[in-house]
Amino acid sequence: MQPGFWTARWERQQIGFHSAHPNPQLCAHWPMMARAGSRVLVPLCGKSVDMAWLAARGHRVVGVELSAIAVQAFFAEQGLAYTCHAQGSFNLYRSGAIEIWQGDFFELATEHIGHCTALYDRAALIALPPAMRKAYVEHLQQLLPAGCLGLMLSLEYAQEKIPGPPFSVLPAEVQALYGPGWALQTLACIDETARAGPRFHAAGVTQLHERVYGLCKR
Repeated sequence: MQPGFWTARWERQQIGFHSAHPNPQLCAHWPMMARAGSRVLVPLCGKSVDMAWLAARGHRVVGVELSAIAVQAFFAEQGLAYTCHAQGSFNLYRSGAIEIWQGDFFELATEHIGHCTALYDRAALIALPPAMRKAYVEHLQQLLPAGCLGLMLSLEYAQEKIPGPPFSVLPAEVQALYGPGWALQTLACIDETARAGPRFHAAGVTQLHERVYGLCKR
């Protein structure tokens, strides 16, 4: 999947993955995951309102997003004035406790994001096709320190019924990807079939589950 796929989606505003409200699983499980004041990495963040939710609870938020349209929309919709300047191959947007690195996640380095002690992945892993997931997790492994706590959400459904994204990522694959470098546990598994949306129902998807993982980097 090439970067142009996502920039085109934002240009056409094909962003059915975006929610206008903080994710309920973030609200339910995050208070157990990280202390106030933690620096939180949010990969492939889009214009997620979850970043504002985290910042309002005393966190420093470090988003990473390919699309400049998404980044600028986040600050506009949150009513936040921001600064922006070039930082290597990235454009760095800042406003208060929130900074977003606009560019290719795979070019991000530790010196860009600083010492992040928490990770929030609502829709990054499930946005990536199978061939890119291992590289994504390996890059997280390089970026984040031992002891980093994370909350990661995945979807589970019959992938043969409908092409991603969002992709179905089953527990066995999550274990294979994260097991070598992270301790992980399932915090919840929620039946989202009734709220799957017309695209899934039209494709004949009869079961859709959202699984919530707690992570701790070894």
